[in-house]
Amino acid sequence: MTQVYMIANLTIDDADTYRKYEKGFFPILKKYNGSFVTFDDSIEHFEGSTPVQGRIVMFSFPSEEVAREWYNDADYQELSEFRRAGAPLKSLTMVKGLPPRD
Repeated sequence: MTQVYMIANLTIDDADTYRKYEKGFFPILKKYNGSFVTFDDSIEHFEGSTPVQGRIVMFSFPSEEVAREWYNDADYQELSEFRRAGAPLKSLTMVKGLPPRD
């Protein structure tokens, strides 16, 4: 199994509604053995024509399959309505980690 990282870019339009999402996010993340890595509201763009804006959130899962199971989980999809209402995603990207080295 190769670990994967999820990178979310969103803009918080309604902090109170987004907090409802945050409260429920971590228990569902743990249900799928996910790990929270970090978030940043003041990223620094160095290069490229489309600067990322808003919040970046990074978390990981033990495999692609588990990440897809998390995303398709009925409880997560129900919870994500708060995120969609309070902090629309610009992108949610899965990045595959390097395979283990011997």
